[in-house]
Amino acid sequence: MSPDLSDGFAVKAHVGDGAVLLAFDLPSEKATNLAGFAVKCVTPDAGPYLTNEYFLKNRLNFEHELTAREKLNPAKFISSDKAPFQTFHWIHFPSAGLGQYRYIVYASYFRSDGSVELGPSVGVDVDLTDRSFPGLELGFTRGYVSSQAYADRFHNRKLRPEPRSVDFDTASYQAQYYWLGAHARRLMLAFLKECQSDPSISLDVCAYDFDEPDVIRALCQIGSRVRVFQDDAPLHAKRGSMEPKTLQLLKAAGANVTVGHFRRFAHNKVMIQNKNKKAVKVLTGSANFSVRGLYVQANSILVFEDTDVAALYEKAFEQAFTEEDRFRSSEIASRWWDIRKGNLPTISVSFAPHSKPFPLDRVAEAMNSSRSSVFFALMQLGGKGAVRTALENLANRKDLFSLGTIQSKSQLKLFKPGIDPYKGATSYAFLEKDVPEPFKREWSGGPGQVIHHKFVVCDFNDQSPVVFCGSSNLAAGGETSNGDNLVAIYDHKIAASYVVEAIRLYDHYRFRSLHQHSTSKKPLCLDSTDGWTERYYDPKNIKFRERQLLVQGS
Repeated sequence: MSPDLSDGFAVKAHVGDGAVLLAFDLPSEKATNLAGFAVKCVTPDAGPYLTNEYFLKNRLNFEHELTAREKLNPAKFISSDKAPFQTFHWIHFPSAGLGQYRYIVYASYFRSDGSVELGPSVGVDVDLTDRSFPGLELGFTRGYVSSQAYADRFHNRKLRPEPRSVDFDTASYQAQYYWLGAHARRLMLAFLKECQSDPSISLDVCAYDFDEPDVIRALCQIGSRVRVFQDDAPLHAKRGSMEPKTLQLLKAAGANVTVGHFRRFAHNKVMIQNKNKKAVKVLTGSANFSVRGLYVQANSILVFEDTDVAALYEKAFEQAFTEEDRFRSSEIASRWWDIRKGNLPTISVSFAPHSKPFPLDRVAEAMNSSRSSVFFALMQLGGKGAVRTALENLANRKDLFSLGTIQSKSQLKLFKPGIDPYKGATSYAFLEKDVPEPFKREWSGGPGQVIHHKFVVCDFNDQSPVVFCGSSNLAAGGETSNGDNLVAIYDHKIAASYVVEAIRLYDHYRFRSLHQHSTSKKPLCLDSTDGWTERYYDPKNIKFRERQLLVQGS
């Protein structure tokens, strides 16, 4: 999708997983009296809307000032032809389902009386079907249980009955699970269904958190064709943990189960299909096989359909299943495994634990040598190592655009070096206040994370993009003490998908942070002048680099 540069107005669409990132650009001389951008969407069908053609809505407007005391009310959101977006990018997560979309973006201008009129427009066509790549399919969970969208659709309904169990009837929860689990859940269930329907397929599973009833039932149906290596660190073995109950059900169904935790955790989330005793397909990523992993947290799942990739994962499984104590010194843990073949993007895989955290050096080197951008979404990065050092150094790169979220135990930090409002933090107190029951209790007292991703993207639309993802938390301690896998993918389209995810999460939590800190003296409201554009044309401001970066083609 090349930018349309007619009359200097450019629009670029970056396609993600069921979402699209629209980036806009205008020459500085055309920003005079610019009120913002209005976006019209033409959907494949009407879906939940009255028509298949509508303007996207803005949470902010010119008339009403929003403060932290007020709840967001979608009924008061204003269509962008009247309340244009005062930013040079916007992410749309359409509700009309998968298919072919068209977006018409208008530059909106102030009239002399202060009202807004639509100016020139640029249209782009976007394919938002589930994206599969040769030998690889990628899917994300939605991660929006704490959102107005979930409140509107499901009235903040809980995700499981009490008391907790691993075999409850999920029939009444399917609509929630489908929406929250999104493409990632569909990938997982389809992967299991293949095993259920084909008796020549056996399944090897590495699991950490493990309590999702539909996944457990599918594995029990496969029965004796399943082997499981399950983490038995104290958090999964103590009284009240769901994992021992899961293992009881699997053993009763005939599955071959063993447990272990290396020095700390068996942290992998992996399934391997073996067809007629040959490894053929792998499911991996950051998503645990749990209710929280699929329906609360932001996660990704990758499915590789390639015998070389599958053979590597099977070798790692076999080592852990039969000789866990020798994994760190084994051949499979000794190096990066590079795969270059026509049916796949170029990838590299490493399997932990290692004797030394060497994979982090490659990630850090890619970050340090990035020419244009680094995007990331990371779970708590409390440990040491080369990646943490590289991350801390991003703020010193004046020639680089970097953006991401990192969640720690006490706060969700929003990193966007170079401009003070983007180096703040959103506290859990505000997230709790905005999260409906029962999620208050789960987030304030539970051990789980909300931003559970572990990915870094370097130079996504430059000459040599790379994504690092998988189950590794990218800390030195994890690489030497946990069972994990780390994947490097060298591909423009995969990189773009992860960047859309990074910006989606950043924008979601940044708005919550701005909402939290808004007061009657400093409310959230659209600017009634074109002053909001100044930072986008100031070469010393990070917004200048953002505007230029996102409209570039890959």
